[in-house]
Amino acid sequence: MAKPPDRNRPPVAARSLIPPINVTDLKTYPLKKRHSKVRVSDFAKPWRRGGSFGQFYRGLPDILAVRTLRAVAKAVATAHRKGRPVIVGIGAHVVKVGLTPILVDLMQQGIVTAVAMNGAGIIHDFELALMGHTSEEVDAEIDAGRFGMAEETGRILNEAIVKGHHDRQGLGEAVGHYINRYKGQFPNRDTSVLATGARLGIPVTVHVAVGTDIIHMHPAADGAAIGATSLLDFRRLAAVVAGMEGGVYLNLGSAVILPEVFLKTVSLGRNLGHALSNITTVNMDFLSHYRPLTNVVRRPTQKGGKGYALIGHHEIMLPLLVAAIAEELG
Repeated sequence: MAKPPDRNRPPVAARSLIPPINVTDLKTYPLKKRHSKVRVSDFAKPWRRGGSFGQFYRGLPDILAVRTLRAVAKAVATAHRKGRPVIVGIGAHVVKVGLTPILVDLMQQGIVTAVAMNGAGIIHDFELALMGHTSEEVDAEIDAGRFGMAEETGRILNEAIVKGHHDRQGLGEAVGHYINRYKGQFPNRDTSVLATGARLGIPVTVHVAVGTDIIHMHPAADGAAIGATSLLDFRRLAAVVAGMEGGVYLNLGSAVILPEVFLKTVSLGRNLGHALSNITTVNMDFLSHYRPLTNVVRRPTQKGGKGYALIGHHEIMLPLLVAAIAEELG
C-alpha cells in the first residue's frame, strides 16, 4: 500500500531554466577616471560661533540647491551692476510672513526695479500699513458669514481704486498714492510696497482676478474701475518685461495668477519685436507647482537665458537670497 504524502513537507523546488549570468569577463575601469558629481572640496565647512554671514555663505556645500542659490544671487547682482531690470512678482503670502521690509529695502537700494502682485497682496499690504496687523482666521469667520467683511479694507481700497481709475492710474499706483496722500492714517506705511513704489516712482502693478479678493464683496466695488486699473497695470508690466533683456524675473509665492501674467507679458514683448533671449527667471515657493515651473522657469527661457527653481519657506529663503545678493555685490 502506497504511503500517503506528508502535507507538512515543503514541495521540491522547480529547477531554474535560466542559469545565473557569468560575470567573470566583466570590464571595469579605474575610479580616478570616472566623472563624479560630488567632491570633498565641495563639502560644507562647519559654522563657528561669531562668524560673519560671508563665512556662512562661503561655507555652504557647493552642491544642488546651494549652486542654484548662488547662481540666482549672481544673476541679480550682475543685472543690478549693468543697470538691467530686476522684477519681483509676489503672492500675498510673501506679505503675510513679514517680508515687505526686505522688499522695500531692495526698492530703496535700486536693486528691485519693479514689483507685480496679485489682488490679495494689496489687502495685506494696506491692512498692515493702516492697522499694523492682517490675515484673519478664515475658519473661525466663514460659518457666520463674517469672512472678508472688515469695513475699512473694503471701503477704503475700493475708494482708492475708483479714484485711481478717474485719474487714469494703474491699480497699484492708485493704492500707493492713496496711502501716501493720507499718511496720517497709515502709521506703518514705511513697510508698504505699494506706498514705496508710488513714492520712488517704481512700478508696482496689481493683477486681479475678479471675485478672488474680499474687497470684491463690498458694495463699493466697481468692476469697471477694477478692470481698467488692472488692465493698465498689465500693460505697464508688459512694458517693463519687454525691456528686461539681461535682467531677472523672480516669482515669489504665486502659484497661478502671476505665472500666467508673466508668460503673456513675455509673448507680448516678443510679438512687438523685443527678443528677450537673455533673461533669467526664478521661481521660489515652499511647494513645487506646475504653472510656475512651466510658465516662469521653462517656457520663457526656451529661446535663451536660464530658469531656476528654489524650494523652501519664504520667511527663510528670501532673507537668505537677499543676503547672498549682498555678498555677491561685494
